[in-house]
Amino acid sequence: MTTSNQPEPTLEQRRIIYQARRGLKELDFYIDPYIKELYLTADPSEQATFAEMLTHEDPDLLDYFTNQSRPENEAIWDLVNKIKTWRHSKDLT
Repeated sequence: MTTSNQPEPTLEQRRIIYQARRGLKELDFYIDPYIKELYLTADPSEQATFAEMLTHEDPDLLDYFTNQSRPENEAIWDLVNKIKTWRHSKDLT
């Protein structure tokens, strides 16, 4: 799960990583790479926002990632946009 430049996840981080498994390939497109490459090195506030984002239902998350709606929490919206921008920039390289 972790690469050599990633820290070993704590028990709480492991729980979040497990919760990140969504089952919708559209969500997995964004969430899986984020978990594998950015989550463990993100600052604690971003990790907390990510954990809060995961409490939303899959259809809501899909709406956020496809710009059909936005969450009330501005930090979650900012994180969704950060993940989308990062993920799409990876496709260009």
